[in-house]
Amino acid sequence: MRSEKITFEGAQGHELAGRLDLPDSAPRAYALFAHCFTCGKDIQSASRIARGLTDHGIGVLRFDFTGLGHSEGEFANTNFSSNVEDIILAARYLRERDEGPKILIGHSLGGAAVLAVAGEIDEAVAVATIGAPSDPGHVADLFAEKRDEIEEKGEAEVKIAGRPFRVRRQFLEDIAGQPQKERITALKKALIVFHAPLDRIVGIENAGEIFVAAKHPKSFVSLDKADHLLSEKADADYVAQVLAAWSARYIDAGEVESAASAKTEESEEGVTVAETGAGKFAQAITAGRHSLTAGEPEAFGGTDSGPSPYQLLSAALGACTSMTLRMYADRKKWPLEKVSVRLVHDKIHAEDCAECESREGKVDRIEREISITGALDDEQRQRLLEIADKCPVHQTLERHNEILTRLAG
Repeated sequence: MRSEKITFEGAQGHELAGRLDLPDSAPRAYALFAHCFTCGKDIQSASRIARGLTDHGIGVLRFDFTGLGHSEGEFANTNFSSNVEDIILAARYLRERDEGPKILIGHSLGGAAVLAVAGEIDEAVAVATIGAPSDPGHVADLFAEKRDEIEEKGEAEVKIAGRPFRVRRQFLEDIAGQPQKERITALKKALIVFHAPLDRIVGIENAGEIFVAAKHPKSFVSLDKADHLLSEKADADYVAQVLAAWSARYIDAGEVESAASAKTEESEEGVTVAETGAGKFAQAITAGRHSLTAGEPEAFGGTDSGPSPYQLLSAALGACTSMTLRMYADRKKWPLEKVSVRLVHDKIHAEDCAECESREGKVDRIEREISITGALDDEQRQRLLEIADKCPVHQTLERHNEILTRLAG
């Protein structure tokens, strides 16, 4: 990873300090990170998440808002709206340097800020919030004891995380007038919400409100026992890994769509698989209008970005088995309520395979366990077990197949 100190002009004309973390090779995309309220770009969670994303080929710009960290200006003169404007100018800096950010990441109030600004950054296709309030007005709770003084005198000194900050009435007025729910509903970008159920600063109900207000595609990731600031390295690393894998399907969409459009007339039902660049072995799969990811677990040198190829093969057999049983039971009007199939792929020595013709080398074996519920008698259950072997994918796997391979172009 390479890291550069950068500066750019903020919303109030002051010089803002930033840090641009870059992967060793050319970035696949850029992410813009907005830090938590009264924090700074160098908070451990921000630096760890940035480092994790660079490992996946994503460049990250994190910066200090006006009046914080190494940036110029006075904090008392800022508010939520000025933070939003600072983010817009940070995006412009990236755009003029190379290309605009495709990913917007916001921690705590920074999460509320990226939700507010996402619609104004055209290049952004994915938005991630970490411990974010559903309404910017939530931060007023941090200095509730001084609220009357702020209202009466126009300003007051408050302590946040043990540090003194001067807050003015205009800040309260600004956060109170933000149409945040409408912004989230109109997002029109992929959204992932990270939140810790035990967050004592911003309650988990905020994540629910954001998630309900947003439209698909949207995802929620629970951060288990993490605290609000992601103080534990493992928690920040986890966010980076999940975010890199999740965002790959959106930042690489253009490449995958281009590959998908190259399908011939004879293969309209075909599947396209392309590397995402998000770590070794990570793949983006397009099947018609459906998309998913594949990868390998860390034990095999991958990043666990999705099911492994053999897991996908097992999934195909399982899905076909369940569908076949459902069609048969419906046709017979049997009271089949639910089908589930568990499959495990393994390679065994041929000499241990009772049904195999060859006794040398290894063969593939898929163990399939079928669970069916419903008021079925023993005869019906046995017949469904027999029908499972009639599933088309089962038959394809058991018979001799031909695979033709050629280079494109």
